[in-house]
Amino acid sequence: MEDLHAVLDAAGSERTFLLGSHDGCSLAALYAATYPGRVRGLALFHPAAHQHHVWEQADELEQMLADLREGWGTQEFCDAMLEEICPTLLEREGDRLWFANAIRVGASPAVAVALNRAWAETDIRDLLPAVRVPTLVLCRPGFTEEYSREVAELIPGASLLRVTGTDYWGIFLSPEIPEEVESFAAGEAPPEVPDTVLATLLFTDIVGSTERAAELGDRAWRELLERHHMLVRREVGRFRGEERDTAGDGFFATFDGPARAIRCAQAVVEGLRGLDLDVRAGVHTGECELHDGKVAELAVSIGARVAAAAGSGEVLVSQTVKDLVAGTGLSLEDRGERELKGVPGTWRLYAATEAAD
Repeated sequence: MEDLHAVLDAAGSERTFLLGSHDGCSLAALYAATYPGRVRGLALFHPAAHQHHVWEQADELEQMLADLREGWGTQEFCDAMLEEICPTLLEREGDRLWFANAIRVGASPAVAVALNRAWAETDIRDLLPAVRVPTLVLCRPGFTEEYSREVAELIPGASLLRVTGTDYWGIFLSPEIPEEVESFAAGEAPPEVPDTVLATLLFTDIVGSTERAAELGDRAWRELLERHHMLVRREVGRFRGEERDTAGDGFFATFDGPARAIRCAQAVVEGLRGLDLDVRAGVHTGECELHDGKVAELAVSIGARVAAAAGSGEVLVSQTVKDLVAGTGLSLEDRGERELKGVPGTWRLYAATEAAD
């Protein structure tokens, strides 16, 4: 998403129409929800909000990834892929050879495994309602059509259009798509920039601050708090977050990416140990309203409650965050379901541990 942001800036594009295909749909939808002022509309070809319907058992996914690593780029493996996702290209030897070459030059086996793992573990169902730009969902008839329908139902006002063909893969095999996308984009009135955005919220506070203040005395405690504030602000800035509020010994910051919010929280926890301070942190991603630079909505309350549930030196994240950071190398341990004060239902939380190698 940051790469996309940089490319649009470099091209001088203030507002664009995004076209996503397959796993690229998740990126396009997330970008539109996070930066609604930069997106005129979306076209999504064969999107899927999640892959849980495919990989219900973890061992099935691991076996698929092992097979992928071993066979990646070989003609036999690529022919088997085409038989499943695009039988049309199996009919001509030239197409088969082209596809195998594209697979080989497109990614190494290790990269292919990492990308497919991220694709399998990502879940954006909770975030699609935050997409508030005109959206056209394109799909071909078949068993994967239900995945596209689910996405269209979750995005407010989205339209669903069937295109020619029966293959799951190969957007270029439906030659009418450029015309359909152009017609959709031309027929949509420029949307008003919504006053809501998708944001990742980070909350931190010092554990046992009252006891520590009494132990040190007012002057020493104020000096320690100043050093605490300096360190937290340094890390928030380093990870490109935005400070939203500071109350006593607590911080509230927002980020446009959940992985950076988690890494910022980990850096804060580690850095404050050098000041002999223990903090807890919570991270949640959700739709937020903006009022004069202030962030409001239920997501803020959830983020604060997630932080309150954390133990000393712990960084807790919500299920929504966990579903968005697949493939980033972050290690998350299941901490079970919790009731969050003032928030309906139960919430499954995860503890962010050291990043994976």
